[in-house]
Amino acid sequence: MINIGIIGCGRIATHHCEAIIRTPGLKILGVCDLDLKKAEDLANKFKTQAYKNYYQMLNEKHEIDLVVIITPSGMHYEHTIDIIKKYKKNIIIEKPTFLKSQQVQEVYKLAKKNKLKIFPIFQNRYNKAVKKVKKSLELGQLGEIRTINATVRWCRPQRYYDMSIWRGTYSHDGGALTNQGIHYIDMLIFFAKNITEVSCIAKTLGSKIEVEDTATAIFKLKNGGIGSLEITTAARPDDFEGSLTLVCSKGMAKISGMASNELIIFSPKKSDCKKYSDDFKDLPGRGKVYGRGHYDSYKDIYRSLKHNVPYPISPSECLKSVNLLNALYKSYECNGAWVKLNKIVKPSRLGRKNEKISNLYRTK
Repeated sequence: MINIGIIGCGRIATHHCEAIIRTPGLKILGVCDLDLKKAEDLANKFKTQAYKNYYQMLNEKHEIDLVVIITPSGMHYEHTIDIIKKYKKNIIIEKPTFLKSQQVQEVYKLAKKNKLKIFPIFQNRYNKAVKKVKKSLELGQLGEIRTINATVRWCRPQRYYDMSIWRGTYSHDGGALTNQGIHYIDMLIFFAKNITEVSCIAKTLGSKIEVEDTATAIFKLKNGGIGSLEITTAARPDDFEGSLTLVCSKGMAKISGMASNELIIFSPKKSDCKKYSDDFKDLPGRGKVYGRGHYDSYKDIYRSLKHNVPYPISPSECLKSVNLLNALYKSYECNGAWVKLNKIVKPSRLGRKNEKISNLYRTK
């Protein structure tokens, strides 16, 4: 049995718990949140123990093998380093894994030194539509990518950012690129693999926040193809679109849906669109939005810890996704200048320190 402790009891924590209890060989030993009421509500629902902070949980539950970090994005790095150093636990980290590329490198290096494992969550990679397109690229059915586009037109009104002090900040959240766009940025890496350069411009158009809520970017691919990204959370009054489109030398594919769950176009075999789409209607609660990827992620995490089967998202894959994210920020800091991805990119604003906010999420 692999024993699990959860840090952070926000809205996605319930989905993690649902995935854990449905995975044989996994057990939740405790959940914690600085807002004890949140932890108690989650603990009551899943019949486990509630704690005020992770020191209390990990000091009492020594048998915890694996810690799930679902804290504000800008705290992922600090919490991960602290738990590895003090408690020597394996770590699962929600998106965005970290805000800085060098943090990804440091965490994996420390984990390796302590013979521990890091499991980043990129759940959309597990969707039937996404896996179908990926396999088709690998088999050469679609041919080489000529253009690839990610489009996200969602609505996040001011009240969304006003929910918590960390939202909409460079230090602990990032904007539309980091929070909502990271799934699509990751899938650009998943499909296109070798993005060599990016140019990005971004603005804040729909809310009073310090970060971007709208961005557009263009990419150069190693094979000579080109790509683009359009993302906004300034759409009103609802979410309208989240899609990925690939125009390739032998065909075309388009994935859409709330969580990249619908295969809209697949020219090699049109009838595959229905076969490889999933509406998630049978899933409880917010599973209808988050999809099945967390369930499959936990199965792979179990296999990795129990049978040493490699986790599908390698350290290099995680680094590529965060480095592309960092390159987008670096580019728009430089007024759309081209930024190469052949080295670690270091934007000046994303992930910058803000001790006032950090202190709110540290165990006293």
